[in-house]
Amino acid sequence: MKVKLLVATTDAEYAGLISNNISEHHASVIDISVCSTLECLRDTLKKQKFDVALIDATLAAATEISSIHLPLLLWSEGEDSTDEVPQELGKVNKYQRISSIVATILERYAPVSARRHDSGLKNANITAVWSPAGGVGKTTVALAYALSKISTDSMPRDSLTQNKEVFYLNLENFSSIPGFLNKTGKSISTVFEMLDSPDGNIEILIQGICCRDKGIMYLNKPDNYDDMNILTGGNVRELVSSCSTLADELVIDLSCACDTRTESVFDAADRIFIITEQSALAGVKLMQFISQNGIFERIKEKIVYIANKGAVAAGLHTDTLVSLPFIKTDDTAVITGMLAESFRNLSFPESVKKHF
Repeated sequence: MKVKLLVATTDAEYAGLISNNISEHHASVIDISVCSTLECLRDTLKKQKFDVALIDATLAAATEISSIHLPLLLWSEGEDSTDEVPQELGKVNKYQRISSIVATILERYAPVSARRHDSGLKNANITAVWSPAGGVGKTTVALAYALSKISTDSMPRDSLTQNKEVFYLNLENFSSIPGFLNKTGKSISTVFEMLDSPDGNIEILIQGICCRDKGIMYLNKPDNYDDMNILTGGNVRELVSSCSTLADELVIDLSCACDTRTESVFDAADRIFIITEQSALAGVKLMQFISQNGIFERIKEKIVYIANKGAVAAGLHTDTLVSLPFIKTDDTAVITGMLAESFRNLSFPESVKKHF
């Protein structure tokens, strides 16, 4: 879904600048039209409907803007105001990064936009990353796999490595994001607030507040532990469905619990990476899940086992087993980068390729 945006300003140079930037960098999200004269604005509003408009005070005061779903005043510090402009009109600062203007537009429009009801719509390939044991490198593998799906012109491209939009969704009870990704922004808790509301478009909100670091899109950690802990399975299904419409690949990093939220992700996933490593404890917990948990039978055709840290994964006799090397460093950036290269260079057996 694209947001139809009208930019109406008598500053023709600024109008051209913002139009070119949005057309080049945000065309997948915003369909922009520009007017720099009152005559153009009036004529355009007669012919088209707009979701959002950025209008400077001079033009806003001289024309009827009630047909615009969300009119916003384009202003700058020290600019003269006019009594003819409605005081309740939201403001957007003209002189800031255009990417910030786009984020503001999407965040403000999301709550007043229509809810999307086609919850079965899915674009992304969904990979769930999970382990019944902690400390096996689950998050490191999840981020490495996400990075491996982002190629550059210098990388060979095949069916497993293509130039893709990748979304990393961290659903751990205690988020690992601050230890791996550096861009800061609004919390995933902002999205949670809309999940239980019948109004608002979650996809638009996510596009407005998501961050991008190392080429990966993601939502920042929750404001507090309880925000994640009170999510229901239904909340998680809607969140996953919304994120899956925004990228080619969606990688979901789960906590070690096997609860209704985890089960919701398993059901939505195209493939499930179950991470293990050399320790006896990791093996014991994995065998308990395989032998005792009823969910296993339902999802076993989706599972790819990842033996991390150079593990042999003794006792795990399966042809859907991938081994990753042990990397002797504590630098998380180095580890994720090298594991991403391992994913790109692995010769997957046919039994594993079918999952991709």
